[in-house]
Amino acid sequence: MRAVRGVVADDQGNATVLGAFAIAALAAVLVMVIFVGAAVLARHRAQAAADLSALAAAADHVAGNTDPCAAARAVAAAQRPSTQVVSCRLDGEDVLVSVRVPVDLGSFGVRAATASARAGPVE
Repeated sequence: MRAVRGVVADDQGNATVLGAFAIAALAAVLVMVIFVGAAVLARHRAQAAADLSALAAAADHVAGNTDPCAAARAVAAAQRPSTQVVSCRLDGEDVLVSVRVPVDLGSFGVRAATASARAGPVE
């Protein structure tokens, strides 16, 4: 009984090391959740910017403007954070717009979230 009591009483800091590893693992998981959340948020912002840009371009196209993609670029540039129109093209009466939103992922670098949208008159 005395030998068991001595082993339990003298852990030599093992619990401290185990606790430090547990805290480090929890911090790593938390950082990954934050990065994934930032990527998902950027994707949603990109889709909203693509939708708005496509609607603006479609409205200009229906109104008879010669360059409806200029409206798409203006709406995309007005977004916060600023988005970039990757492509804008006409497909009959519809306008197809693709945009890119930068997302900073810390040590993983700056990546881009992209989205596309189509808008045009209802038949």
